[in-house]
Amino acid sequence: MRTRPDDTGSTDAGHDEPVERTSPARAAALEAVTSREVADWWTTEVSDIEPGVIRFRGYPVQDLIRRATFVETVWTMVRGSMPSPAQAALLEKALVAAVDHGPQAPSIAAARMAATCGVGLHGAMSTGVGLLGDVHGGAGQQCVELLQRLVTASTGGEDDEGADDAGSCAAVPLREAVAAEIAAHRERRSYIPGFGHRFHSHDPRRDPLLEFVREAVDAGVVGGRHLAAALELEAQLSAGRERPVPMNIDGATAVIYAELGFTAELARGLFILSRSVGVLAHSWEETRSGRRIKGPMPPPLLPTYTGQAERAWTAATVDTP
Repeated sequence: MRTRPDDTGSTDAGHDEPVERTSPARAAALEAVTSREVADWWTTEVSDIEPGVIRFRGYPVQDLIRRATFVETVWTMVRGSMPSPAQAALLEKALVAAVDHGPQAPSIAAARMAATCGVGLHGAMSTGVGLLGDVHGGAGQQCVELLQRLVTASTGGEDDEGADDAGSCAAVPLREAVAAEIAAHRERRSYIPGFGHRFHSHDPRRDPLLEFVREAVDAGVVGGRHLAAALELEAQLSAGRERPVPMNIDGATAVIYAELGFTAELARGLFILSRSVGVLAHSWEETRSGRRIKGPMPPPLLPTYTGQAERAWTAATVDTP
C-alpha cells in the first residue's frame, strides 16, 4: 500500500500514514472473484500440500521416502502412476548413461566458465542447462519423434498392444519406411538425429543400453518396435560405407524413452535431468579450483581476427564496407 507524508499539522507530522488506493475497478474485481476461483488458479494433479500433509500423485511422501527410489519417483511425478520395477530399471540405465560428456560438451564448458565468474553454483548450473537446446541437447527428442514416425508408418498406426489408432493408415514395410525417411533427410540435407558422433567412432554407451532394451523386450516389458526401427535405420545408414554410422547416446536413450512410452518432449526433459548431474559436478569442481574468470581458451592464445587492418581515425575518414 502506498503512503504519503502527513501534512495535517499534528505532532506526528513527517511520519508516513497508509493511504487507501482501491479504485472502483479494483473493488469490483475483488467482489467478482471467489476464494474457490483463487484456489483453482493453480490446479494441479502433481502434488497435494496441506499443513502436515505432502502427497505426490496421491502417494504420501513418507511412503515414497521409505519405499521408492529416485528413478521411481521421477517416473511417478511425470507419468502419474508407479512404474514396474523392470520399467524403472530400464529408465535408470538411460539416466545414468547421459549424466556427462566432459568439458568438450558446450553445456559443461559454459557451466565451468560461469563458475569462475562468481555467479555461484546456481548460476553456473543454470548457465549450463540453458545451453541444452535444439542443437546441443535436442537430438534425443528429435530421434524419438523419428522413431515414432517409423513405427506409425510400419504398423499403420497400430500400437504395441495391437489396437489401431483413430488415424490408422495402410502399413508399409519397416525397411521401406526407413528408406523413405533417410531419402527425405538427404533431400533436405539434414542430419538424422541419434546416429554418428563427432567424437566417438563407436559410442561406448550404445551397446550396453541396447542390451538392456533387448532383455526388456524378451521379458515382455516393452514391445521392441522402436528398437527395431532404430536398428534398421542404423543398418541402412551404414550400408555401403567404409565407416559405419552407429547409434549414439541420443539414439540409444531415445529407443528406451520411446519403448517406455515417454513423449518426445519428455525425452528431452529427462535428458536435461540426467545431464544436470554432470553440470553440477563440473560446476562444483571448478568452483573449488579458485580460478577466476576462466575464458574459453588458455591466456597465451588469442582468437583469430579477420577484420580490418589497423587504420587511423580522422574527421575526413570515409568508412567503406
